[in-house]
Parts: sequence; structure tokens; C-alpha cells
Amino acid sequence: MYPKLHYVGYSDDGFASPVPQPQWAGILGPMIRGVVGDTIKVVFLNRTAQPLSIHPHGVQYAPADEGAVYNPPRGGGDAVAPGQRYTYTWFAEPEAGPAEGEPSSKVWLYHSHVMAEEEIYAGLVGTIVLTDPAHAKADATPDDVDRELVTFWMVFNENRESSPPEDEEMNLKHAINGYFFGNLEGFTMNEGERVRWYLVALGTEVDLHTPHWHGEKVTLEGRTYTDVVELLPASMKVGDMVADNPGVWLLHCHVNDHMTAGMYTVFTINGGSAAARARLGVSNDGWEGFHDLHRGAAGTRR
Repeated sequence: MYPKLHYVGYSDDGFASPVPQPQWAGILGPMIRGVVGDTIKVVFLNRTAQPLSIHPHGVQYAPADEGAVYNPPRGGGDAVAPGQRYTYTWFAEPEAGPAEGEPSSKVWLYHSHVMAEEEIYAGLVGTIVLTDPAHAKADATPDDVDRELVTFWMVFNENRESSPPEDEEMNLKHAINGYFFGNLEGFTMNEGERVRWYLVALGTEVDLHTPHWHGEKVTLEGRTYTDVVELLPASMKVGDMVADNPGVWLLHCHVNDHMTAGMYTVFTINGGSAAARARLGVSNDGWEGFHDLHRGAAGTRR
């Protein structure tokens, strides 16, 4: 058991009505949306027992709204004390949005930055998505895609000073949105849909990730088709996919030891004929080879 922290979105000033999260979001905090030119205000209430913050990437802010601790402290939203709240003000300037030729929306990270390494590993991570005004619906979602999905790639280091040396490798959790070994669910779409994948990563030097889609390709940043994307810590990229190949498909990091450590899940494209669906399978067909890598002589899993 590992203690985690989590950003939660609310729809009311009293922080009593949580905003439902999609199943695939996992440990990620709520997506903060805006349109280029917007002023974004985020009211942060710290319900934990330690000082925390929200530090955004991409958007413009004043020093008080940076969400990062300095010495000497500058106050504002640098470190919000337990039980206290602070309203961050950020600006979605043109440079924070899509450039010409890029997809109609752009993804940025946000995370706590008081003790940043510990807080990121604890799970205090989320995304900001900014949309081009020419393609923004009333709710700031892009009008040229049917579905948006986020994948966050990181090896969660759950080791502590008291961790025995023999447990150190076990405590490195190779996760997508905080889940591993195929347990992240909800990446489901329909044949013909335009799907936008937001790909983000954090971590340390082991966090060189190469997300790979089986059965499909994406247009990366509006430039080229690929089925593998290179991510380093604090990478933020956008890939567009036309879901034209019905089936249950593997999505995994192509770094060998990340695969064997559980950095994979599946995505499902609904559609096609009944015969094709029967042939392709509807559950975990195609990825059990990763899940059952270590078996005993009698076939039992070690």
C-alpha cells in the first residue's frame, strides 16, 4: 500500500460536488480547459496535511501565481497551507496555444511544486488544454475532434529511506495514468471517430518513454504519421488518430523493461462486422503475452 494524493475538481464554491472523471483518467487531476486569450482562475483548497501548490506549464502568470517555492518565500500561491485556499490567475496568451499547422488544441502539464519530486510521485499531476479560438466550442473543447484522451507516462518511485534494498526495484511502478499491467480501462472509441491523444510525461532519467499503438497510427503535432512517439520527462505532445481499424489493441511503452514491468494497457475501437469482432476478440486478447511473462514449470504464474 502506498499513500497517494489527488487533485479533485468541484462544481461548487463549497467544494462539496466533485466533477466526475472519465475512467481512463486514473490518478490524473481534472483537465483545466481554456481558449487562447482567456484568463483562467483556479481556486485551490488544500485538504491535505502538508503545504501544496499548483504550478502550471505554458500559461503566463505573475510571481504570486507561479505555484513554486523560493527562498526566501514569496507568498501567494507558492505553498498553500493545509486547510487554506488560494485563487491562481493564469493567462492563455497566443504562445500558449497551437501554432500554425499544429492541431487545434495544445496540452500542458500542471503539478504541485513545494517539494516537487515527492508531490509528483504522490500523484499531484494534471493537464491544461488550450484551444484555438477558431475551433473552440462554448465549453472550450475543440470542434474538429470527437474524443479526447490523455496518457501520462511515468515510473512512480515509491521508495522511501526506510525501504529495504531488496524492495527498491519492486517499488518502481511503471504506470500509465497511475495504473499498470493492463488495469487502466476506459480507452474506448467508435469506428470513424476523430480521436485526439494528449501525451505527457514526468519523472527522472529512467523516464524515456515510447508510447506505441498497435493497429493504428497518429498524426503527431500535425506533421507526420507515426505509431511510436518519443517522450522525455515534462514532454507534452498531441497526436490525432482516425479510429478506422475496429478491434482491441495494445498501447504500451516500447522500452523493453518498461513493457515487462507493466507499462501497457489496451484501447478498443468499436465497430466492424460481427465476424470481424469475433475474430479480433473483445477482452484482453493480444496482450496476455506481457502479463504472463513469468510462469512456473506447471504453468502457474510466479
